[in-house]
Amino acid sequence: MSTPLSAGQPRSSAPPPVPYYEDVSPGTGCLAPRAWTPGSDARCLTLSGTVWKFRLSPTADRHDDAFADPHYDDTQWAELPVPSHWVLHGHGAPAYTNVRYPFPVDPPHVPDENPTGDHRHVFDLPDDWPLPSGDTDTALHGSPVEDPGETLLRFEGVESCARVWLNGQELGKFQGSRLPHEFAVGALLRPRGNVLAVRVHQWSAASYLEDQDMWWLPGIFREVTLLLRPVGAVRDHTVHAEFDHTTGRGTLRVESDPPGRITVPELGWELSTGETATGQVEPWTAESPRLYDAELAVGDERIALRVGFRTVVVENGLFKVNGRRVLLRGVNRHEFHPETGRTVDHETMRRDLVMMKQHNINAVRTSHYPPHPAFLDLCDELGLWVVDECDLETHGFVELKDARNPVNDERWTPALLDRAARMVERDKNHPSVVIWSLGNECGGGAGLSAMARWIRQRDPSRPLHYEGDHTCPDSDFYSRMYLPHAGVELVGRREEPALDDPAQDARRRALPFILCEYAHAMGNGPGGLSEYQRLFETYERCHGGFVWEWIDHGLARRTEDGRTWFAYGGDFGEEVHDGNFVCDGLVFPDRTPSPGLVELKKVIEPVRIGPGAAPGSVLVTNGHDFLGLSHLALEWSYEIEGEQVSGGMLPLPEGPVPPGSSVDLPLPSPPETVRAGEAWWTVRAVLAHPTPWADRGHPVAWGQLRAAEREYPPATTLPSVPAAPRRYEAPDGPEKRDGGGGQVRLGPAVFAADSGALLQLGGIPLQGPRLDVWRATTDNDDGAPFQPDVRNGPLWRRHGLHRMRHRTDSVELTQDALVVRTRVAAAASALGLRTVYRWTGTIDRLRLTVTVEPEGNWHFPLPRLGVRLGLPESYGHVRWFGGGPGEGYPDTTAAARTGLWRSTVDALQTPYVRPQENGARPDVRWAELTRGPEGPGLRVEADGMCWFTARRWTAEQLDAAEHTTDLVAGETVWVNLDHGMHGIGSQSCGPGVLPQHQLTAEPAEFGFTFLEAASAR
Repeated sequence: MSTPLSAGQPRSSAPPPVPYYEDVSPGTGCLAPRAWTPGSDARCLTLSGTVWKFRLSPTADRHDDAFADPHYDDTQWAELPVPSHWVLHGHGAPAYTNVRYPFPVDPPHVPDENPTGDHRHVFDLPDDWPLPSGDTDTALHGSPVEDPGETLLRFEGVESCARVWLNGQELGKFQGSRLPHEFAVGALLRPRGNVLAVRVHQWSAASYLEDQDMWWLPGIFREVTLLLRPVGAVRDHTVHAEFDHTTGRGTLRVESDPPGRITVPELGWELSTGETATGQVEPWTAESPRLYDAELAVGDERIALRVGFRTVVVENGLFKVNGRRVLLRGVNRHEFHPETGRTVDHETMRRDLVMMKQHNINAVRTSHYPPHPAFLDLCDELGLWVVDECDLETHGFVELKDARNPVNDERWTPALLDRAARMVERDKNHPSVVIWSLGNECGGGAGLSAMARWIRQRDPSRPLHYEGDHTCPDSDFYSRMYLPHAGVELVGRREEPALDDPAQDARRRALPFILCEYAHAMGNGPGGLSEYQRLFETYERCHGGFVWEWIDHGLARRTEDGRTWFAYGGDFGEEVHDGNFVCDGLVFPDRTPSPGLVELKKVIEPVRIGPGAAPGSVLVTNGHDFLGLSHLALEWSYEIEGEQVSGGMLPLPEGPVPPGSSVDLPLPSPPETVRAGEAWWTVRAVLAHPTPWADRGHPVAWGQLRAAEREYPPATTLPSVPAAPRRYEAPDGPEKRDGGGGQVRLGPAVFAADSGALLQLGGIPLQGPRLDVWRATTDNDDGAPFQPDVRNGPLWRRHGLHRMRHRTDSVELTQDALVVRTRVAAAASALGLRTVYRWTGTIDRLRLTVTVEPEGNWHFPLPRLGVRLGLPESYGHVRWFGGGPGEGYPDTTAAARTGLWRSTVDALQTPYVRPQENGARPDVRWAELTRGPEGPGLRVEADGMCWFTARRWTAEQLDAAEHTTDLVAGETVWVNLDHGMHGIGSQSCGPGVLPQHQLTAEPAEFGFTFLEAASAR
């Protein structure tokens, strides 16, 4: 009986029904999630890996569902490979946003403009595929059996909402793009001409849950498979494999529905599911990923298992595996390929993990969704700790401070729980998965707590991670992103600022700490890695972290003449985008390692090599969590002026060197040689035996010890009689035009008399050198707009450092020197740099001393401080003694080895997706630019050391370029010789440059000696 409304009270009406793609429920028709079983011997049929028929509509309702009819005529449709993203095959365009939703925020509604892809695929079954008996067609062509079991149709990943039909019958609908969904289809199959129809919507209610800082790429992007499930086959199974570090014994129990038998041949175990076996085992760790082959037999099905014994706990405020604290040397990894988007093949997955292992990375956070399940198999095999993250992020609501955040709206809770269940059930049997993560950047809410409760009840063997609520109600870790070094140190001391609630504060202060994102690897950088690592190794509460991120998400594009470049946000005409913020990885889109990855490898190396306590010894410290050093060998070399004169093997002690301990080893006596110069010992720790991820001899760690010093060049004297400068009138020709009012000769050099500019050294035409303080700003110089701290890139431009002008105040000839006094400043600025160039020389050498005096209130650092000069384009080969082989800046020089290096000007460049300052070599004593590998050229020797950069375009041209193909080589090789350089930091989404790496504007003096290279040999 209904109750009438009071007079005058407005009548309520039920909200109008929403279309299924705006339904907040997880879907209909799907089976319950279960463990992934690639080792099953049951039959399967891959439906992907081929071309399907495809039709794109601009809206969700442009066409009805007639296309699902098996007899529908699709001959005029396009063809599309599956798996794929249709926007990468000419149907629409990709779009990138970091936080902002690329549509009006009105959950769960999406815009009318909702690109919708209809897919059709016709397939036949193998002749012996079992089908139900009684069907005429089956009797004629198939393999009828009384009880064929069931056949499942499995989708590994579809973005963002799918509706599915088979042979004209609707199977259901689902959301959850990076999660598997299965349908029972055995009764609908026919031997020939099966028609699978799938409608995929780019936007759906699910889009509000998948705001994950990546390209929006719709489509069926993972495999589609038919799985035969024989009568009595496994519906699901769970492997429990624990390790007791106090006894060395492992315990195995496998649950299976229905029950079956487990055999582990290597251990001699055979038992029923549900029973327990215990015995001595070798544990699984990321350093020693020991797996035991096992088999689960249920009915006629056999499933090959790989069992790793390990126990994960949070205990006494520490994260431990097998009883030991673990230090995470991790990276965040999105799934990405520059040609195929999030459709990533098995070879690329393995390549990623091999590269990680080769660069000392031991952990992966699967940001921000579960990866392809095969990736976790590889992590089991190769050895990486995995934080498996749920397919969930609602960052756009947090940014807007919008109370409609789905994680705090009970209508969405079933969808959140479905996502948690599909992740946990699929991935629960992987030993590499040691932490579950609820998702990323969703703020706080009851939905997250519901997820946490369900996961803890389902799998109490793994701790839980979530960063988005710093009160940590649902997390077993205190996790932060981009916390500055000082903040990390406070956390390490358990002295971080207190929460308002004492109970919450006490609980959080007792939790282990990780940086789930840090060291934003966007463009040149990240800087400050060494300082972070020292904190992680100093404070046991700090368990390391995960660099953001593994790969630049640049989509490959080609110019008309075939040159490849990589697109980022805005390159596809998006009305809302976040530019190249999508290119923030340690490897470039083509998976070439960036200098940042090389730096990270050195910073996190698990063996430290440095000076020993006694002269002539080396200290080797084992930084592994579990392993000793027996898997490594030590090589040494003795180099003078960067050239090796001797080398050999350095024996390790016969006894073990446990984790955390050190050993002092004597070095050989320095070799006898007549050669003189700066000498170094280099000691390398290399693999003693091949592994699945690297060959024998692969370098794991290295260190250098200075053996003998030399000054470059003598600071107060030149090695021959000083030359006196002489002024004269230049003959007609290029020199006359360049010199204007005459020229000055000083030793091997010719100068313009009116400006004091260097025109020629011996037979080498030159431009400059003159003071240079500008660099093409890096992503970290520019910083992120949301950063509260001062961003130097915009500040430098505001003060005109990118358009400095040079005024010559005087050109003076003294008895032994040419002195040029100048002022360098920007228009509309009172700031200036008084600069004096003092030139002296001998018959074959030219020496420059530069003094710089800042004028005005320079309350900000300089980008660089040095001189820039130009050489003809033919001087394209480079040799230098100093830091190398790659680039390095004040806070990114850990990987720079002192040595003698050779390259070309072209190879010195680092091809950041958005061009910016790059290529500087640190601690350079001398450098040569030559015409050919051994040809004549220019040699420059620094007073002490300098940064050396050479490129075929100016810093201004580099600064103006938006993509690598915008850079066109000119007729000049531009060389920077820098006395000082500002650090890099990671302010693109983190802290700026630490004070000790900032280049303060203050009085400076520095010098260089120039000579023709041929005369130096």
